[in-house]
Amino acid sequence: MHITQMSITLDMEESGDLYDVRETNDPSSWEDQHHQCLQDVAKVERLRRKIKYYFMNPCEKYHARGRKPWKLILQIIKIAIITIQLVLFGLSNQMVVTFKDENLMTFKHLFLKDYVDGGIAPYALYRQADVYDHIEYVIQQYRLLHNITLSNHEYEEKHSVYTPLLLCQEFYRNGTIYPSNETFEIDAHVDTAHVPALSSRLISVKITFVLKAINLQTVRHRELPDCYDFTLIITFNNQAHSGQIKVDLENEVDINECRQWKVTGAYGRSIYLTVLFDCLIIIMCIISFALCTRSVITGIQLQLEYSRYCRKHFSKELSWSDKLEFVNSWYILIIVSDTLTIIGSLLKIAIQTKVITFYYDVCSIFLGTGTMFVWMGVIRYMGYFKKYNILILTLRAAFPNVIRFICCAGIIYLSYCFCGWIVLGPYHEKFRTLNTVSECLFSLINGDDMFPTFKNMQQKNSLVWMFSRVYLYTFVSLFIYMILSLFITLITDTYDTIKQQSGTPTSELQRFLSECKDLPNSGAYRLDKNNSCFLNCFNNR
Repeated sequence: MHITQMSITLDMEESGDLYDVRETNDPSSWEDQHHQCLQDVAKVERLRRKIKYYFMNPCEKYHARGRKPWKLILQIIKIAIITIQLVLFGLSNQMVVTFKDENLMTFKHLFLKDYVDGGIAPYALYRQADVYDHIEYVIQQYRLLHNITLSNHEYEEKHSVYTPLLLCQEFYRNGTIYPSNETFEIDAHVDTAHVPALSSRLISVKITFVLKAINLQTVRHRELPDCYDFTLIITFNNQAHSGQIKVDLENEVDINECRQWKVTGAYGRSIYLTVLFDCLIIIMCIISFALCTRSVITGIQLQLEYSRYCRKHFSKELSWSDKLEFVNSWYILIIVSDTLTIIGSLLKIAIQTKVITFYYDVCSIFLGTGTMFVWMGVIRYMGYFKKYNILILTLRAAFPNVIRFICCAGIIYLSYCFCGWIVLGPYHEKFRTLNTVSECLFSLINGDDMFPTFKNMQQKNSLVWMFSRVYLYTFVSLFIYMILSLFITLITDTYDTIKQQSGTPTSELQRFLSECKDLPNSGAYRLDKNNSCFLNCFNNR
């Protein structure tokens, strides 16, 4: 018996465990050490099972501990009701936007003389008589509004008095200009006056008035109509002093709750049911937010526990890649989507109850983005199937390299944007602003609208025309044949690498978990759950 104990002790020393041979003469000491060793092994196995359970899919968790997939069920219900909410709000928002656009087009035909839809050339005037004629035309149309409009437009009324039309011109305070002998004297201070007088100092003439209307088309959709205030600003722009005065009509819209209303012949949809439906969505999003936040906290706790294990047994820190394995990005995505949906639903309730009436676009952004993230979150559950998981694995593995690649390619892209804007902007419509330059170049990368971009380049300056050819040919060749091809190759190589791995553990965490051979239905996970509950009860006592 003594020889057997001695051999066991020597084996432990060779394996790296710090035991003293002299202590083997004491059977109780050896038994304590042996018991402590078994406890350490049991703790490590429990840690493996806890981490492995954390990374299981809902079906495996159900077989392991009998826990029902509440988050999965909740996400499915959320997708259905949030999509319904988005569709209903989208239809309502579409009526608002359509009403604004149609009224803007109506105002242009009513107050801009000889206006034509979709004209290529700018709506502009070139003679003094035309400017006076158009100003008089606007005033006359405003005066005869009741006789010419087909809609329910009405003048703004304050204190039982109609608000008058306001005409204002801007001009330089003093100035004398003599182009014949190339001399001028100008005072850059801008003054305003209410009597239009055309001169070389004129900057602009603005006509401002307010019209009111009611959006009656919402009655057909069982919604109460809103009252609209249209602030129209007609500008005769002479800032360039080139002999061309551009005419533009701007429309600023304010949506208000109608003061008095009565609807007969139709059953209005109860606003309380709609608000109750939105409140249900908010409650479900709060529950989803709480469940996902709890899962994120659990992952962080497991990551800290595994980090302590690595420091204690291997004397090294856990790598960042293994640390990020415990932070489930899908839970973060769902938390963000729940936050956006809650904010959007609160704005929607405020809009429907007429607390606020001017945040339609903001509300649509919150609801639309939240719904998009909710649908994207479903990919997490599809990723549990091996045939559908390849997209997620490829995107996750290629993401760091893609970011580095985009940073380098983006610098080259911006250099072409600035160069095209400065050199080609005065001669090409698609290069007038940085925004249009970026859109044009991005279209060229995708092969869209390539020939018109070459064709529409003005040939007034032969040097700039030749530069445009070199500029466009080098951009197309560089981005389509080199940068875009390299980007596709980067994704393809990542895809091939993932296919060749075929489930082989590649990280320390995966190798650690691969040593756990307990299947979900083995009962070991239920035993861990019962032991943890027993220990918690014992500690509470």
